[in-house]
Amino acid sequence: MNRSWPGDTARAGRLWPFAALSAGYFAHIGFFNPYLPLWLQELGYGLWAIGVMTSLQSATRLFAPYLWGWLSDRSGEPVRWLRVCAGAALLLSLGLWWQPAPVWLPLVLLLLFSYTSAMMPLSETVLAHAVSAGGRFDAHRYGRVRLWGSLGFLITVLAAGAWFERHGLSSFPFWANVTLVLVVGAAWAMPHWRDTPHSHGAGGAGVWPVLRQPVVAWFFVSLFLHVLAHVFIYIFFSLYLDRLGYGKGTIGALWATAVIVEIAWFFTQGRWLPRLALEQWLVMASALTVARMAATAWGAAWLPVLLLAQSVHAISFAAHHTVCIALINRHFPGQLRARGQALYSLVGYGCSGVTAGALGGWISSRYGLQAVFVAAMAAAAAATAAAAMVRRAPWAGAAARRGS
Repeated sequence: MNRSWPGDTARAGRLWPFAALSAGYFAHIGFFNPYLPLWLQELGYGLWAIGVMTSLQSATRLFAPYLWGWLSDRSGEPVRWLRVCAGAALLLSLGLWWQPAPVWLPLVLLLLFSYTSAMMPLSETVLAHAVSAGGRFDAHRYGRVRLWGSLGFLITVLAAGAWFERHGLSSFPFWANVTLVLVVGAAWAMPHWRDTPHSHGAGGAGVWPVLRQPVVAWFFVSLFLHVLAHVFIYIFFSLYLDRLGYGKGTIGALWATAVIVEIAWFFTQGRWLPRLALEQWLVMASALTVARMAATAWGAAWLPVLLLAQSVHAISFAAHHTVCIALINRHFPGQLRARGQALYSLVGYGCSGVTAGALGGWISSRYGLQAVFVAAMAAAAAATAAAAMVRRAPWAGAAARRGS
């Protein structure tokens, strides 16, 4: 396999384009995801329509990353397709300025998400090579790059909240344009990596024998339910707080709290993760999610309760994500690893996202926004039960303690 990097671009000093792309992409996500529901509400859309339109992002994850990944594999040029996706997303974001017909905005969002949802998988393909030496993945250098993504999210979620609080949401399309300009610039600054085009044969074991293992089946059940609870937060949390009378600056600060504890966890997780088996962390993360959703549903009138609930994000999201990646690598080794990660994305963030948007929209329009978080609590409780089934697998705990 031939990988060429002009000018030894894999050196640490040449990782800045990857850091810039991560910062720009998550800066876009940091304003877009929290404030899109509020912008749609200001345009006059009802709760069900808002739920459906925001769930389009998850719907595109069912197909878009695989389409662009297939093109990347066929051509051996992931950076080329990353630039195509970034440029197309920027052009499509211009369509947010107009709403000439009822179907226009949903169509623009569908197409926009079809490109933005593929950016990070393509970027990760190149970054993983850039931070590797002699076939060994350098997690420290990788973390230094991804840290800029969290910081980009944190800065824009706070800045956008303060801006929208003072000036209103009419400038929402402008923020989309500017952040995607940053993404396009970073994509073109990346080294043009060319991989020898290749195809993945059908050799080796398939995924179905792995999926038929009870421990793996229960893992995916737990994954779906756990992320489902979180997507309810992602879609409806800002709307819920807005209805309760919180200002946009406070809403941004609450989102930022979750990101800050996420960053802290990723920096220190090497100290904490070895203390429990992976399956035990899986159960703990889902159990704490039950408490987080209960506090959000019934304690949202008190800001300290919301701050505490958002702080649980360190375990309910960050620790859960790391544990899931480790379990996927264990159960889908070698030639199965890419397909295992694809299933993780599809089940965890595609299926659960679509379900949360449609179901949450129906629940909120019929029973109110508080009921959405009661449903999230129920999903997290079911996820905890499924995670407990994973933990009870005869060999699961022993494998986790071996560090496999």
